[in-house]
Amino acid sequence: MNYSKSKDNKEVILSVKDIKVNFKLRGHVLNAIRGISLDLYKGESFAIVGESGSGKSVFTKTFIGLLESNGYIDSGEIIYKGKDLAKFKSEKDWRGIRGKEIAMVSQDPMTSLNPLKIIGKQVQEGIELHQNLKGTEAKRLAIKILEDVGISDPETRYYQYPHEFSGGMRQRVVIAIAIGCNPKILICDEPTTALDVTMQAQILDLLKNIQKEYNLTIIYITHDLGVVAKVADRVGVMYAGDIVEIGLSEEIFYNAKHPYTWALLSSLPQLGIKGEELYSIKGTPVNLFKEIKGDAFAPRNPKALKIDFEIAPPYFEVSKTHKAKTWLLDPRAPKVEYPKALKKLFDEWEG
Repeated sequence: MNYSKSKDNKEVILSVKDIKVNFKLRGHVLNAIRGISLDLYKGESFAIVGESGSGKSVFTKTFIGLLESNGYIDSGEIIYKGKDLAKFKSEKDWRGIRGKEIAMVSQDPMTSLNPLKIIGKQVQEGIELHQNLKGTEAKRLAIKILEDVGISDPETRYYQYPHEFSGGMRQRVVIAIAIGCNPKILICDEPTTALDVTMQAQILDLLKNIQKEYNLTIIYITHDLGVVAKVADRVGVMYAGDIVEIGLSEEIFYNAKHPYTWALLSSLPQLGIKGEELYSIKGTPVNLFKEIKGDAFAPRNPKALKIDFEIAPPYFEVSKTHKAKTWLLDPRAPKVEYPKALKKLFDEWEG
């Protein structure tokens, strides 16, 4: 398979090295992804969290060659099975990767489905293209996959159209289409958007079951920390085109070190204190058209140090699985108290 090994002997299925992605807009260059490095482990659930506009979707689109026409990889590597996907230029290059090796479940199932084609044929199309099956065999597998994703009476549903399905059922069909390609990595971009709470839970449970059955590595893109808590083994916290903190799910929730991660966690409604206003992150994200000096989050960080405005912090290791880009972890930095809303949460971890 050509997979490499991490320091703790886990199989690295995909390795990103200092990737930078730019967009050309009206004669200006926007630095959307600013030098991310990341190892994705085989069989894990990895969640990328952050505000809208932080670069979550753009980052993962580079894995399947779906950047908009004005976007391009400026530098860096994306190594998958010994190939550098960052060097791929043509549709012919991507044909052996997109769907077959790395598939995506998009956040709007209605616009992902063809309203004029029956559901079964849409699932079967990927099977025929990527699994070398035709006719009756492909149809039989399509029906099985529909059943696997929780579609009742799949033989009948095979012949129905998208408008005959509810939002939750359409999301299941989109997952079925991705599974039909038999990928190794599945990217789920906001998979529970616009679904009610009950349906969200069902879709997340489905994805966990599908992951086991089909031996998938899953990347979740979300701004919903509730989703992260239910599904993620590891979490990458993204801000202004960079992953500022990364660690095991429990490390991010109970022992976060970056002020931006603190701010995201403090915004959880369930951490609100009775009689006080809910926390909100002050200010607006940085302008990615301009060169960023220091820590990108510094202008919005009430606990920012002087150095945060001058020099970008490196990663500081908290544990073998946990690191964060914040000068607060430098041995010379002053002690800073956690936000009030998080004190109880972090005390549970230490206890």
